[in-house]
Amino acid sequence: MNTLESVDWSQLPQPSDDGGAAHLPGKRMPQVSLASTSGRFVDPSSLEGVIVVYAYPMTGRPGRSLPDGWDMIPGARGCTPQSCAFRDHFAELQSRGVAHLFGLSTQPAAEQRETADRLHLPFPLLSDAALELTRALELPTFEVNGAILLKRLSLIIRDGLVIKAFYPVFPPDRAVFDVMAWFDGEEAD
Repeated sequence: MNTLESVDWSQLPQPSDDGGAAHLPGKRMPQVSLASTSGRFVDPSSLEGVIVVYAYPMTGRPGRSLPDGWDMIPGARGCTPQSCAFRDHFAELQSRGVAHLFGLSTQPAAEQRETADRLHLPFPLLSDAALELTRALELPTFEVNGAILLKRLSLIIRDGLVIKAFYPVFPPDRAVFDVMAWFDGEEAD
């Protein structure tokens, strides 16, 4: 576990399904405009077609310490590998009909910009720093050092309606494969 991208998942506690996303399939996306790393505001409810949103707690930065005990919080570690996996398979998602892909966290957009640039992400990260979307959808969260952070999940949204929620997500770098398998009909609902 020496780098942000290389993680031994067997050494980390796995999150359990606490039911925190069970209510999401069938839910309409609320009208919420979120700052994005593209420099524009994005309202996912207004977008047509299929959208994939993967939520994550917070991305680390080289040379900057993560909160004490971060690795022992079930599901906390792995935001960089998760984003890199979505980056590496972005074209495959598009070939499956995904019109928009977004990463989502409660970090400020300025912090996310560093991540998007460093990781060369071809899609925007969305900031829900004001917790508007988090509260409206009742997304699962946890608190660290006074900050409300999202638990890791992936949503598939079609024309403003959540049609699938993957939760919990572990290991994080496998999330994109679960999403692609769903599009390929390899997962029964």
